[in-house]
Amino acid sequence: MKPYILVVDDEPEIRNTVSEILEDEGFEVESAEDGASARSACQNRRPDLILLDIWMPDVDGITLLKEWSSEEDAESLPIIMMSGHGTVETAVEATRLGAYDFLEKPLSLAKLLLTLNNALKSSRLKQENLSLQQERQTTITEPTGKSQRLADVKSNAERIAQHPMPVLIQGESGAGKKLFARFIHQHSPQKSGPFIIVSAGSVASENTNTELFGSESNGQIHYGRLEQANQGTLFLEEIGEMAPSTQARLMGALEAGSFLRVGGTEPIQPHFRIIASTQKNLVNEVSAGNFREDLYFHLNGVPLQVPALRERPEDVLDLLNFYVDYFNRQHNLPYRNFSMAALNLLRQYPWPGNVLELKNLVQRLLIMGAEGEVTQEEVAPMLSMQTTPSQGGAAGLVDQSTFNLPMKAARERFEYEYLMHHLLDTQGNVTQTAERAGVERTNLYRKLKVLNIDPKNLPT
Repeated sequence: MKPYILVVDDEPEIRNTVSEILEDEGFEVESAEDGASARSACQNRRPDLILLDIWMPDVDGITLLKEWSSEEDAESLPIIMMSGHGTVETAVEATRLGAYDFLEKPLSLAKLLLTLNNALKSSRLKQENLSLQQERQTTITEPTGKSQRLADVKSNAERIAQHPMPVLIQGESGAGKKLFARFIHQHSPQKSGPFIIVSAGSVASENTNTELFGSESNGQIHYGRLEQANQGTLFLEEIGEMAPSTQARLMGALEAGSFLRVGGTEPIQPHFRIIASTQKNLVNEVSAGNFREDLYFHLNGVPLQVPALRERPEDVLDLLNFYVDYFNRQHNLPYRNFSMAALNLLRQYPWPGNVLELKNLVQRLLIMGAEGEVTQEEVAPMLSMQTTPSQGGAAGLVDQSTFNLPMKAARERFEYEYLMHHLLDTQGNVTQTAERAGVERTNLYRKLKVLNIDPKNLPT
């Protein structure tokens, strides 16, 4: 996909020459002769970069720079200032206000192209770093393991990546659906573009339309996730949680290939690849009237099933080693090996929480455990495996030491584990956690404070 450049200059000769040069270099270019037409162009479509002249007849470039730099996603929109009457003070002021760089006229072609390509590269890196921070992702870049089951799914994902059809990734919570979405993006023709994540369940329903489609108000533009994903990939995480009204608007946008921002009047036409994930059975959700049938068929262009960890037990050892190394390098936690008995227990464990449960287990063992080898006796109480009916008793292997505690302390331990499980599963969404727990949100906030749990700072 070609980067989209907006050239703003009141001199037709410069405007046309720069546009022709950039088009010859493989960019998609639009030009504007003054501030009003530049604002209009930005409202119609979000540029990947703006070349902005300082002196124009209706409004100066510094005013436009201040205006655009104040918007929410300004860091991902590089602006390069141009002027034939520039001074050192002007250049310093422009960069202070957020400009990526300042170029003097007459423009040097070599310097223009070098600056422009560096600015686009810097913008892509910022977007990728922001995406990684938002999803609290570890440094894992592709699914870990050597099992044949995992190899088959990775092979399918690589083939799927080469085609622009929508992808629906299905699998249990914690199995690695987001990781496979990123894996597909990294192996696709859109890999140099942004990877934008929208967690359908973590965005408040009243904010979903603005979050997805953006908004316009009093000349200020908020670029929604669909526009931010231009020339890249939009990942709709847990699409089954999306509100019906948003499903309808999303389907309309996908059918038309365009949409209106909230409060906007001009259609926006970004180009992106769409990947959705779900742990729900969407066929059942469609039958129950909870999910639009047309949206399901649109998203299910190419299905990909991510196996649960219990379906590929051969990968447990590789994942344990990966996360021990990760927490040792990134969090300075002690490095520990697992005894053979502990490894055998972990290979046989069914992992109801999948890879996420394994990751959290490793972190707890490194934080709470003693030095030296991890033993079976240390691992067993931390597992959440339930007993079978033939074993008798209502309690399973949920930390046997709990039964040695006073009732109040045992209850607090259970409440801590219970709430942490749901907060991690919902990515810190207190509203969803309260709904799952069947309690009022205000009561849940009080309980989290008592248990010293900060939903905005959960363990990664």
